[in-house]
Amino acid sequence: MKSNRRHSIQRIAGGLLSLGSLAASCRADTTGQEKIKIGQIGVGHAHANKLAVYRESPDYEVVGIVEPDPQLRQAARQQPTFRDLPWMSEEQLLNVPGLQAVLIETQVKDLLDTAERALQAGKHLHLDKPAGQSLPQFRRILDMAARQQLLVQMGYMYRYNPGVILLREFLEQGWLGEVFEVHAVMSKVVQDDDRQRLAEYPGGMMFELGCHLLDLVIGILGEPDQVTAYGQHAGASQDALLDNMLAVLSYPKALATVKSSALEVDGFSRRHLVVCGSEGTLQIQPLDRPEVLLTLSAARESYDQGAQRIRFPPYQRYVADAADMAKIIRSQKESDYSYAHDLLVQETVLRACNLPLN
Repeated sequence: MKSNRRHSIQRIAGGLLSLGSLAASCRADTTGQEKIKIGQIGVGHAHANKLAVYRESPDYEVVGIVEPDPQLRQAARQQPTFRDLPWMSEEQLLNVPGLQAVLIETQVKDLLDTAERALQAGKHLHLDKPAGQSLPQFRRILDMAARQQLLVQMGYMYRYNPGVILLREFLEQGWLGEVFEVHAVMSKVVQDDDRQRLAEYPGGMMFELGCHLLDLVIGILGEPDQVTAYGQHAGASQDALLDNMLAVLSYPKALATVKSSALEVDGFSRRHLVVCGSEGTLQIQPLDRPEVLLTLSAARESYDQGAQRIRFPPYQRYVADAADMAKIIRSQKESDYSYAHDLLVQETVLRACNLPLN
């Protein structure tokens, strides 16, 4: 039985990995199909280097990149991710014949204005996080996308994590029972130069990192009855960054806590998501190199009663996001994340940062 279970876990983990890598199944989908023309606006976002994934993907042809800031553009030219790409103005990119999608990777303050212009040009979007500071503008963007039946794929980087995909399977099957607790932590040490940049936004580390976790919590529990935010400046740096933050989300029969700081030594190793239900607990740690500790009150198909550890092959961020986006653009599937979900996540992010919703 143990041998069979291990084989089954390996099979399941392998299947999940195919959602998070450019494996044979993704390549097969492109047979006989034209590549999707895509471009990127901005290199100022911390995740702008994800363009490398699209350059390597058989689904896409990267036709150009935009960065109006001369210093950012010059620095990007030296990086392999952006080397040998055509640099152009935003107007030029949006008028490239056949362009279907745009990656919005500007500095956070410019994300929504840029996204709005790209949607006005009729393009699908990958919009990096968080979705700005204006909830009314983000709502307008989503309404515009819905009217045109255009995709707005948010850049929350754990959506296609194989541990998170496994968690969703357990929740859909009801194998954890009634969820009563979710606990999530995402922290790191932020150096002084980056602290100055992040301090421009009053939402602090919950705005910068905690948004990734809030996306997961909303996916698990839905809209909270109440969000209570705690933020403090705990570090020695002489800046205004809220570097130690906690949000508590209250539900009728559940509580969720989300913690994020800029101070934790080796914080990457302790990044985790724990979901506790009446029939079992599933913990993913570390989130960036996922490993699952699963404990069940009773056996569930190939999973034993009691504790068991599930490991996954290495996966690369954003590869599955890109593959999924291609399928949606080609009308091979619908998005797994609705406009309503993304709007609720952004509202919750602002509430968890004690920021206004108007």
